[in-house]
Amino acid sequence: MTFKDLGLSDALLKAVADKGYETPSPIQEKAIPQILKGLDVLASAQTGTGKTAGFAMPMIQLLAQEPPRQRRPIRALVLTPTRELASQVQEDVDTYSKHVDLRSTVIFGGVKQNAQVNKLRNGVDILVACPGRLMDLESQGFIDLRQIEFLVLDEADRMLDMGFLRDIKRIIAMMPTKRQNLLFSATFSKDIRKLANGLLTNPVTVEATPENSTAERVDQIIYKVDQKRKTELITKLIWEGNWHKVLVFTRTKHGANRLVQKLEKSKITAAAIHGNKSQSARTKALANFKKGEVSVLVATDIAARGLDIPLLPYVINFELPNVPEDYVHRIGRTGRAGAEGIAISLVCAEELEYVRGIEKLLGMALNQEVIEGFEPTKGPVEGGKKRVQGRGGNHRGGGGPNRNRNSNNRNGGGGRNQGRKPNNGGRD
Repeated sequence: MTFKDLGLSDALLKAVADKGYETPSPIQEKAIPQILKGLDVLASAQTGTGKTAGFAMPMIQLLAQEPPRQRRPIRALVLTPTRELASQVQEDVDTYSKHVDLRSTVIFGGVKQNAQVNKLRNGVDILVACPGRLMDLESQGFIDLRQIEFLVLDEADRMLDMGFLRDIKRIIAMMPTKRQNLLFSATFSKDIRKLANGLLTNPVTVEATPENSTAERVDQIIYKVDQKRKTELITKLIWEGNWHKVLVFTRTKHGANRLVQKLEKSKITAAAIHGNKSQSARTKALANFKKGEVSVLVATDIAARGLDIPLLPYVINFELPNVPEDYVHRIGRTGRAGAEGIAISLVCAEELEYVRGIEKLLGMALNQEVIEGFEPTKGPVEGGKKRVQGRGGNHRGGGGPNRNRNSNNRNGGGGRNQGRKPNNGGRD
C-alpha cells in the first residue's frame, strides 16, 4: 500500500515525499482512512510506529479543505503530557502542513509566555499544547476553544498517570460538543477506556500491534548486579563498548543528577533531563545529545514519551520502573521506525519483583545474565548466564550486547577501543 492509496491529497503526498517516506506504517494504514471519513478513532500502537503522522496528516487534509478564515480561530487541538512530546508533535505538524495554508504553534510551561501569546494573537489553526499552560492562557483570555473541530489526545494514558484527568475534562468543557475526537496511545488501561467511552462517539478502534508490546527489533537483556555497583557497571559498559549514544533511565530526578556527576568523573560526557530542569536546559541537553556532543542522556520517566531520537542504539534502565507499562515506553525510544536497538536493564535483588511484573505484561521471559566480576551478592542468581566482558567484538558487545552485527553501524560496537575516551562527536 502507498500513501496515495490512503486517500491523501497531493499537498500531503508532497510533504510525505519531502520526508523521504515511501510506504505507510501499519497504524497509518489503519487510522488515516478512518479519520478522513470523519470518524472518531481510538488507536493503539507501540512507540516509534508513526502515530503522530497517523493523526496529523488526515487532520491537516480535512482542515485545509476549507478556506482559511480571516481571524484564524483555533480549529484543532492536540493535547500531550510533556513538553518534549509537544515540541515533537508540533515539528511534525509543521512538516506535514508546509504545502497548505494552515498555521500551527505549540504552547507549554517552563518558559515565558510572551512569545507563545504573540503567536496566538496572530492566529493559528492547529494548537499543540500541554494542559497546564493551555488552561493558564485560556484563563487570561488568550485562547478560545469554541470553534474546535478536532481534538487529539496523544499519549492519553501518560496524561492520566500524571494526574491530568481533571484538566482534560475542564478543557473538553470549553469546546463545542460537535467535533471529531482522536485518542492515540501506546497502551490502553481501564481508565483510558473509561475516558474514551465518555469522549468518543461510535469510535473505530485500530491497533497496529498488541497492547504493551515492544519493538520486535529490540534486544532486551537483564544484567543482575548489586545496587551499589550499578554505576561501576554502566561505566564499564559504556567505556568498553565504546558507546556514544546512550539513553539511561533512572527512577528519580536526584538519581539522574547523581549519575550524571559520576559518569562525568569517569570522563564520560553526560547530561540529565527531568522535571526539575528548566525548559531551556532540557532543550539544550537533548540537542547536544542528538548532535553527539553528549554521549549519555540520563532521563526520568517524564521524558520517556516525548523523546524522538533518530537511530538511538542503546537504552539502559539504570533502575527499573515500578510501573510495568513504563518499561515499554522507555525501551520504545530505541528500535524505532524499523531500526534495531538494544535495551539493557541493571537489576538488583530488590527489583526482581519488578521484573516479574514486566514479564507478565509482555507475556515473555526476559533474558537474564551475570557479568563476570559483577556477580550479585544478594538475591537469587540462578538462571543467569555468565558473560565475560571486554574481550573484543565476538563476545556480546565486548562491553555490552553487540549481537555480532556490523559494529560500524552501532556507534563503535564491539569493544575494540577499550580504554579510549568515547568520541563525543558521535558516529551515527
